[in-house]
Amino acid sequence: MKLASTGGAPPLLQGKAYAEPSVFQPENLLREARRQKGLAAGAVPRVCVLDPDGDMVRQLRAAGRAHKDAAWACYHTELYRLSEAGIELGIVGCAVGAPFAVLIAEQLFASGCGLLISMTSAGRLAEQRPPPYFILIDRALRDEGTSYHYLPPSDYSEADAQLAQLAREALTAAGIAVQVGATWTTDADTPTVTAPVRCLMAPRSAAPPLAVSTACASLPVAAMSTPTV
Repeated sequence: MKLASTGGAPPLLQGKAYAEPSVFQPENLLREARRQKGLAAGAVPRVCVLDPDGDMVRQLRAAGRAHKDAAWACYHTELYRLSEAGIELGIVGCAVGAPFAVLIAEQLFASGCGLLISMTSAGRLAEQRPPPYFILIDRALRDEGTSYHYLPPSDYSEADAQLAQLAREALTAAGIAVQVGATWTTDADTPTVTAPVRCLMAPRSAAPPLAVSTACASLPVAAMSTPTV
């Protein structure tokens, strides 16, 4: 394949007007989905979970703990409701990859979600402790495309510091082993590890990414750019 270049910034970084509202709104997508499916408007739980691997959804369904939300109008996914420690949760499985995860996240926020938690497996890059353990991501290297449709270029997307601290305290109090650190987000399933990325991953780096994933850099910036209800 012959690669052609017009010079300058790649199309991904051209013509972005970050201060202007998006032409595409999740409310419109949901409205048309409800019209086509004959569904009444309905709100999702205030706290929702993305389960990209789908393991939690499958186990909850098999145990009879989660039931399908018939009012969820998304074209591409199913939302299940359950109660945990007296809190009603909504959970969506198999939203894999940044573009898909952000699409679902925006629709959840537009439907009443106020707090969205993403829990998934990831490729380990740094040996921290014997697995299994949790990584609480405080920032993610933006080596992908989706986040650049929400915020101007930067090396990392940052998690909300207050939320991250609350999550760390809650996990610690529950006796769950957790490692706080950065991850590397890439669109590629089998990324080419170039010299700059190898440098970021090297132990001598101040804070090398602990794991590689496909959506961690995009969800925080989408949340910052999308009003929560």
